[in-house]
Amino acid sequence: MELQQILLTSILLLSFANFGFSFPSQPQGNRKWHMTSDVKEVSGKSYDYIIVGGGTCGCPLAATLSQKFSVLLIERGGSPYGNPYVTERRYYGFPLIQTDKYMSVAQFFTSQDGVANVRGRVLGGSSAINGGFYSRASDEFVGKSGWDKKMVKEAYEWVESKVVFPPFFLSPWQSVAEFSLLESGVLPYNGYSLEHVKGTKISGSVFDAFGRRHTSADLLDAGNPKLLTVLVNATVKSIIFDHNGNKNETRAKGIRFIQSHGNLEQTHEAFIKKHNNSRRGDVILAAGALGSPQLLLLSGIGPKEQLKKFNIPLVLDMKNVGKGMQDNPCIAVLVDSKPQKRIPDPPQVAGITSDLKVIIEAAILPLSSNSTRVNVAAKLAFPSSRGFLELSNTDPRLNPSVRFNYLASEDDMEECVKMTQLLNKIARSKSIAFFLGESSQNKLASAEDDMRKFCKKNVRTIYHYHGGNLVGSVVDKDYKVYGVKGLRVLDGSTFSESPGTNPMATLLMLGRYQGIKILREREGVK
Repeated sequence: MELQQILLTSILLLSFANFGFSFPSQPQGNRKWHMTSDVKEVSGKSYDYIIVGGGTCGCPLAATLSQKFSVLLIERGGSPYGNPYVTERRYYGFPLIQTDKYMSVAQFFTSQDGVANVRGRVLGGSSAINGGFYSRASDEFVGKSGWDKKMVKEAYEWVESKVVFPPFFLSPWQSVAEFSLLESGVLPYNGYSLEHVKGTKISGSVFDAFGRRHTSADLLDAGNPKLLTVLVNATVKSIIFDHNGNKNETRAKGIRFIQSHGNLEQTHEAFIKKHNNSRRGDVILAAGALGSPQLLLLSGIGPKEQLKKFNIPLVLDMKNVGKGMQDNPCIAVLVDSKPQKRIPDPPQVAGITSDLKVIIEAAILPLSSNSTRVNVAAKLAFPSSRGFLELSNTDPRLNPSVRFNYLASEDDMEECVKMTQLLNKIARSKSIAFFLGESSQNKLASAEDDMRKFCKKNVRTIYHYHGGNLVGSVVDKDYKVYGVKGLRVLDGSTFSESPGTNPMATLLMLGRYQGIKILREREGVK
């Protein structure tokens, strides 16, 4: 037996032994902060800050601001607690195949490109339905964002101390993925690292050693329970504005919202508190790359021609709302010959090419409740193609229309061809063939023209879409919406590119980071 097979066999045996070990379930603990789905509890009340969207960025932001100020966090989805499809690792991927129109934890949509996709719709947002892969942004991304490096490091560490875990072991398939990347030349080997570095690495996860997922909602435990109110199953319909003609000033003063499964016309309102007859707090949109641009448009902020089509009163003509939408083109290869009944397996290992342009991860994804497929997926880290988002209706519970323009630029297509060549090499590795007990994968495509057609036909999402409210065009460096007082946006819609390996870690960090900045701003600390 070859040395590689001997080493691989020993790792697989050790991994299987660990994978079969039965861990007791850990209790979720006693939640002290108040969560309700009764809209009447919140209707008519005032808060220092209203955060729209209890997702990856919104939860750490709410926890941080509630240390000093009253906060309403409003989430269109329900609670993640008690839902095994969210909380248990063995059900990874199940929410993506069980979607409905209004209440499922994942909301399905298809972009105008014809590519199927999902959005998180649950407290915890996409951190409640994703692969749990935790990896920091690159130093270059932090530098371009103009963030304070010391504060960024502290914010990452705050998140990591609460919801991030090193792997207790690598599953059999992740061990094979690691070997196949190294065999294919994705070097150097970095072992366990939270940093975005070239080569092959194992990263952190929001799944703990007991197989339990820790979403951003768990960060709410760090808030002040006396000042934090969480309203779930409630969808914000629009932002309420004050117009001061004397000062030629528009200010956000509150929100209109509905019960998510209720009547669109039965609206309720909540407001920003007044102090000495003026409002100092903010409405902060953290509803994601689709939800936040959509809500600005529904509230009358956006291109006036588009708002006129839907008879939405114009508050501010801002042409860049919904522009710059981008998704990382992904090619996924199914390496097994047919569906099997394996345990779903989220990614723990990543391969990052030497130019940082291609990122590879591997997983076992469910097709149904009793069948899975083994895949290797790669994404383009820095695509140049961009698209747009527009309203398709005025119901905030439904999806807006979005086009990402995958592979529209020649540069993106050329990079996709190179990415496909690398996936060819990985899929045909001896490591994968040995794991599957099958002959190595056939080539995906051969001639360059064939690979270009293959890319165009098989491009998909890796769920890292972003843009629509970019810094410098819709919001300033402090995430304040241009031309409106008391309104900020803080989520992936402000990103012009996807940070690092996966965006989750950076969005968790950003909620904490910006929360600290706002607290210091209120205290007059520079």
